[in-house]
Amino acid sequence: MIEIFKTDVASEAIARQLVAAIAEVLEGCRANFDLEDCDRILRVCRDGAEVDAQAVIGLLEKSGFHAEVLEDVIAQSIKS
Repeated sequence: MIEIFKTDVASEAIARQLVAAIAEVLEGCRANFDLEDCDRILRVCRDGAEVDAQAVIGLLEKSGFHAEVLEDVIAQSIKS
């Protein structure tokens, strides 16, 4: 399962630290950032189980950053 978060992380060094913290604190989770995206995306995946979104958000908040789940929006075409 993959969970995607919008964050306010801007530094590559901080992103690396947070990725390491996620791997250490949240068992079985792997993470990566896309800081070039306008939402400064954090992707967290966990094989065979759901990602605890609140735990990820809490970990970032303890480090002084904001994160929120980026909701899945599927565009539907309107047929005439």
